[in-house]
Amino acid sequence: MRIIGIDPGIARTGWGIVDKEKNIIKAVAYGCFETSQKDSLEERLLALYEGMLSLMDKFSPEVVSVEELFFNTNAKTALIVGHARGVIMLAAAKKKLPIAVYTPLQVKIAVTGYGRAEKKQVGQMIKTLLKLSEVPKLDDTSDALAIGLTHAFTMKM
Repeated sequence: MRIIGIDPGIARTGWGIVDKEKNIIKAVAYGCFETSQKDSLEERLLALYEGMLSLMDKFSPEVVSVEELFFNTNAKTALIVGHARGVIMLAAAKKKLPIAVYTPLQVKIAVTGYGRAEKKQVGQMIKTLLKLSEVPKLDDTSDALAIGLTHAFTMKM
């Protein structure tokens, strides 16, 4: 099964493609979409939507795994990230792909075994579990791979 993990954001959206075949999970590709603060929100959302569709066309995932939003304080940030998440879900719906949603706590437990793991710990576990030569440079990318791995670990066969 091919899974695309997504860590939604407006400035940066991390993505990671993982394949699970029996008990073997491997990273296929990963990266990050970045949008410019100079562009309007509409332009940034359109770029994200088109980027997601292109990614889905290129890698043909069977499921989209997305992180649930979790914000304690800044409602404006939550709303804007919610727009990005909505665009990602729209792209998945356009491609008729099922969507799995995981909380940050579920992701951290699945990948590190500890719900309060730091970003650095998540990155190190991603490197180890996927046998990468190094931790992905951006936390958004590591998080996206972790979200994809969470689905690979927890999906129903």
